[in-house]
Amino acid sequence: MTRKRKIASALLAASAALLATTPTASATPHPTLFRESFDRLPLGPVTEGRGWTSDTSNGSLTVEPSATGHGRELHVHTEGNGRAFLVLSDLAPEGNSFWARLRLRVDRFPTAPDWAHWTIAEASGSDTPTLVRPLGGQYAPTDQGNFWGVGSDLGPTGDWTSWKTSAPATAGTWQCVEFHLDATDNRVTVYLDGVEKPELTVSTRQHGGTADDFVFPRFDKLKLGWQLYQADPTPSSYDLHMDDIALSGKRVGGCAR
Repeated sequence: MTRKRKIASALLAASAALLATTPTASATPHPTLFRESFDRLPLGPVTEGRGWTSDTSNGSLTVEPSATGHGRELHVHTEGNGRAFLVLSDLAPEGNSFWARLRLRVDRFPTAPDWAHWTIAEASGSDTPTLVRPLGGQYAPTDQGNFWGVGSDLGPTGDWTSWKTSAPATAGTWQCVEFHLDATDNRVTVYLDGVEKPELTVSTRQHGGTADDFVFPRFDKLKLGWQLYQADPTPSSYDLHMDDIALSGKRVGGCAR
């Protein structure tokens, strides 16, 4: 064997040994479940998009030019205690857990009646009536303001919203909001502008309802938008703007300032 052939054979043997001993990737993939920037939708009233439909009553969804001057955003409008939601159906997140991120701006929050309750995100499943509300809040007359809170309804823990005065809801300001639904402990974690708000976290035994365990349904639907539950609120109408929605099996990020 010539010198050149010996060198080539040695290189091939070394390469084969390296390939044999190099471990293959074993990390579990985390596929993106959903994305929507509204940039590819026509301007004007809308009832559906790619992968989503709508649920409205005394409310509407409209695609408008972005307030930043780039792209488009979704304008959610309701009258009174109406509702207007973008609805993601047929969800099947791995491990019944997922992350969500969205940018939003609420023009005005309620100032009446006392304890007016509002929801921006609601996750549910067909196996149980339990509604999980990872984004919402309440007007607290005792503290003269609206405050973020995680909540639930129609399940064994009852109807509750665990709002905190350390998480004030500010009107007229864009925020990047994230939440994580973790089925290992039925845990809801909320992040505002990239910062975790641990006081808003709820879990199986720590929540705002009865002494019963808080347990997730088998998630297959997520609604994003606005609903106020009390009649004759002040103000009499509500406007919310949403953009850059993403759902994934891992944290999407992009909220840090």
